[in-house]
Amino acid sequence: MDIRIGIANSPRELNFESSQSPAEIEKVVADALSGGGTHVSLTDNKGKVYLVPVSGLAYIEIGSEESRRVGFVG
Repeated sequence: MDIRIGIANSPRELNFESSQSPAEIEKVVADALSGGGTHVSLTDNKGKVYLVPVSGLAYIEIGSEESRRVGFVG
C-alpha cells in the first residue's frame, strides 16, 4: 500500500509503503483528527515508524493495493 503524506508549509512529502490496509490507515488518521490527538503514527514495510503532527498535515493519499506489473504491457 503506497502512502503519501503532504506536510503543511513544506515543499516535500513523505512517501512510503505500508502493509496496513486502507481501512486501518483511515481509522488511525480519523481518530487522531477527531479525537484531538497530537500526532498520526504509521509504520512502513521495513518497520520504520513515521510520526506526523496533526497540525502539520496537509493531506494523506492512500494508494491502491494493486500489485505493480513487471515487464512490457502488450
